[in-house]
Amino acid sequence: MRFSHPASLATWLAGVSLAEAQAQFLVDQLSFGYTGRINDKGQQSVPLFSIQGQPDVPEVLSNKLILTQPSPGNARGAVWGDNPNKYKEWVADVEFRVNGPERGGGNLNIWLARRGLQDVGTASVYKVGRFDGLALVIDRSGGGAGMVRGFLNDGTTDYSTHHSVDSLAFGHCDYSYRNLGRPSQIKLRQTQHNFKVEVDGRTCFESDKIQLPPGYNFGITAASAENPDSFEVFKMVVMTEDLNAQHEVSPQQQANQQQQQQQQNSWATPPNPGGHGHEKNMPVDERGWEKDIADASADSITSSKAQFADLHNRLQSVNHHLSTIFRVVAEQSSVGEKRHEETSQGIHDIKQLLDKLGKIDAMQNQILSLEREVKAIRQDTANKVKDSENAIKKMLGSSHGDMLLHVADKATPKHGKLIFVIIGSQVVLIAAYIWYERKKTLPKKYL
Repeated sequence: MRFSHPASLATWLAGVSLAEAQAQFLVDQLSFGYTGRINDKGQQSVPLFSIQGQPDVPEVLSNKLILTQPSPGNARGAVWGDNPNKYKEWVADVEFRVNGPERGGGNLNIWLARRGLQDVGTASVYKVGRFDGLALVIDRSGGGAGMVRGFLNDGTTDYSTHHSVDSLAFGHCDYSYRNLGRPSQIKLRQTQHNFKVEVDGRTCFESDKIQLPPGYNFGITAASAENPDSFEVFKMVVMTEDLNAQHEVSPQQQANQQQQQQQQNSWATPPNPGGHGHEKNMPVDERGWEKDIADASADSITSSKAQFADLHNRLQSVNHHLSTIFRVVAEQSSVGEKRHEETSQGIHDIKQLLDKLGKIDAMQNQILSLEREVKAIRQDTANKVKDSENAIKKMLGSSHGDMLLHVADKATPKHGKLIFVIIGSQVVLIAAYIWYERKKTLPKKYL
């Protein structure tokens, strides 16, 4: 085994079978997270990888890369390898985790694509357009608990305008990947005779008709929905049986890359309309077009050699002009496709803005209705308070008057009883006195 950090790889190798560990070698130029850490220096970057995102760049933590945050929604994130894969037989091991609310949505895409950073970027398989390579998509397609699907493209199919992208999958399996509380593991295994995808140690799908050529870049992209999921990547490890069995890009692939690069550069550099200014014996005018061959009189051609030379030059000129026409038509087709993509994206953005404006109008109507209800409640409350105030005043006035009369009646002093008591007591005293005097003057009787 040859690893850059053998001591720190003991934990990672514990879950790998002994036979596989002895047969595979780590390709550290195409891997990250195999030591348990994304960046040993604590920087917001992934060594030998490029990260990008919208609206925010993915966050790099000590042991994971967060492609999309729990908020806001409709976010995108991507990580792409700077070095292409130069091996025909390899194993790619990806560990990720998806967390989110009950009805969260989004998708995770594992890519092996040519010019992935430029052609794919942060796009998902539904927005990518034309790409050359493999896309492995993990999402909740069809409304189920989850699914893993594989897509292939040779650069001729525009996925962004296709009427049914789901029908292009060449293999799939069901996999419930959300809110598991643990990382999920996906392995892509390419051998000389077979391509296989494994999920958590179980075979998802495989095919003996797929052979991905070297020269493609590994990448992972994630896109969250309006109700977002958080996509976290812990590692992407690429291994091969022979580190020395590297294969350079084939001449055909190099020619395709150069042609595509020329088409992209044509946006910044005006093309040569004639396309033959580099040929010494083909002069061009000030606009870059190849000059027409001047007409010549038939009498001036006196030999078969001159006739052949004149015919040769004119056929060559016609061939060059036809090549120029084909090249311009191809460039215009590429320009038209680009403009079509921009127009489609613009229409999509306008539709989203119109939807938002519709929601704003509905919200404004609700605010106006709420304002009218608040005014009615305030007026009703004021009337009820006023009526209650008048009722209280009336009740207090009547109660206060009755109370004054009662107090006046009860508090008025009454001397009749006092006078009666005094006079009565005097009369009783006088009567007692008279009775006493009469009894004293009566003759005494003796026994």
